[in-house]
Amino acid sequence: MARRGASVTDDTAISYQAATCGTPVLSSAGTQIGTLEHVLEVPEVDVFDGIVIATKAGLRFIDADDVQRITRSRIWCSIDDAQAAQLPPPAGAPVYRVDALQDSGHSLHDVVGRLFRRPHWIREDDQA
Repeated sequence: MARRGASVTDDTAISYQAATCGTPVLSSAGTQIGTLEHVLEVPEVDVFDGIVIATKAGLRFIDADDVQRITRSRIWCSIDDAQAAQLPPPAGAPVYRVDALQDSGHSLHDVVGRLFRRPHWIREDDQA
């Protein structure tokens, strides 16, 4: 049910560019197979290439052709549960991001890290 003044409900389809990390990803049977880690795209030509999901087995890639619908609350795929268990890990160059919480402690290492605003980079596939 949409809130008054809201233009998009949780079940309205949205662009892949609006998908958020942590969104549940479902198989064709409706089973949650993972959560969205990030979207793969070629922004120069506005092409959606697929999604990378976090699963119990680690990061896995789902091709754009297998993504049926993206909403604010879920992502539905055309693959069944057996195919989901066989998804490949993402290929290509590793993706890095800053871990903002890395230097949030009280140790000397953490204090110096905050003092010099040193980013702590973590590799995406190290999160499995």
